[in-house]
Amino acid sequence: MSSSIPFNRPPITGRELDALREAIDRRELAGDGHFSKQCEKWLVERLGVARALLTHSCTAALEMAAILADLAPGDEVIMPSFTFVSTANAVVLRGATPVFVDIRPDTLNIDERAVEAAITPRTKAIFVVHYAGVCAEMDPLREIAAAHRLLLIEDAAQALLSSYRGRPAGTFGDLACFSFHASKNLVSGEGGALVTSESALARRAEIVREKGTNRSQFLLGLVDKYTWVDIGSSYLPSELVAAFLLPQLEAATAITADRRATWAFYHAALADLESQDIGVRRPVIPEHCEHNGHLYYLLLPNRARRDDLIAALRAQGIDAPFHYIPLHSSDAGRRFGRAVGNLRFTDDLSQRLVRLPLWNDMHQECERVIACVQSLLLPPGRQRQASPRA
Repeated sequence: MSSSIPFNRPPITGRELDALREAIDRRELAGDGHFSKQCEKWLVERLGVARALLTHSCTAALEMAAILADLAPGDEVIMPSFTFVSTANAVVLRGATPVFVDIRPDTLNIDERAVEAAITPRTKAIFVVHYAGVCAEMDPLREIAAAHRLLLIEDAAQALLSSYRGRPAGTFGDLACFSFHASKNLVSGEGGALVTSESALARRAEIVREKGTNRSQFLLGLVDKYTWVDIGSSYLPSELVAAFLLPQLEAATAITADRRATWAFYHAALADLESQDIGVRRPVIPEHCEHNGHLYYLLLPNRARRDDLIAALRAQGIDAPFHYIPLHSSDAGRRFGRAVGNLRFTDDLSQRLVRLPLWNDMHQECERVIACVQSLLLPPGRQRQASPRA
């Protein structure tokens, strides 16, 4: 029997243990030490932002962003319904209301036209999600935010090293949040980062991350003692998390290139699925976007066919899950948020999407997944052998 193929396998560079040993030797375990600063320096230089702050998760970074946006009861934040629950939870925890809008049928990102229609006098911010490492349409979204004086916050959990019109994801909004969860391209088990180029937001973010204290200023010698000055929480990761992350960041170019190669192999080998008139669609990448190979998905004709494919692949030892249940249709989404307009693409596409396994150094496994998908979806006689991946 063939070995199973997991949906995800976190990358390991081989240098993580050495970094962990060095962190232990340094006795800087509580966070914001040598390795944290090196990781933040990498993010600042690679993205071209003014400030990057490591957090213990992207969820924490989103919660910090909601605090920095001064969200309060009565405020509204526009976001796609097709996203992970952390995007909405950050808003709800401040007492504000998530306002769910539809996604584009091509990239599955927030529909900028739906955003404009959802703005009210209570709207405080727009949370943009870059689904599958493909950037949302940031030019019109920035124009909308500027015209209505709204904060623009990027949930770039899946989009590190993706770009829009040559500019890195995470550099368009007032704030941006990244993830280093084990399911992402670059990992630290759990972990995240908040980045900004707004100096006032950066200064306050340091306070919010340190439980609402001015500890950072104290460590720099700017105040003689530190005290409670704002709301906040314990959003710092430990130095062990940062130590694991640094080798990942240093290998980011190679890791991303490998994932993009696997993505491209899938895309070429499964092109016949779109040409056979069987209702299957591959991902769409706009010409002005460069993705990071975060995930590869297929859209099936309907939910029944999607569920059948998932079950059939599972029977062959291949883990290929669906993705989000739309937040507007969830119990908490109905209780804490509201939907604006007809979210027909969200409702439809979320029921037809299946994600294929994609991780680093995935070669023969990729060929096996392709062969299984073709055998299950293409009629006999129309199946083609995928050329071996180089």
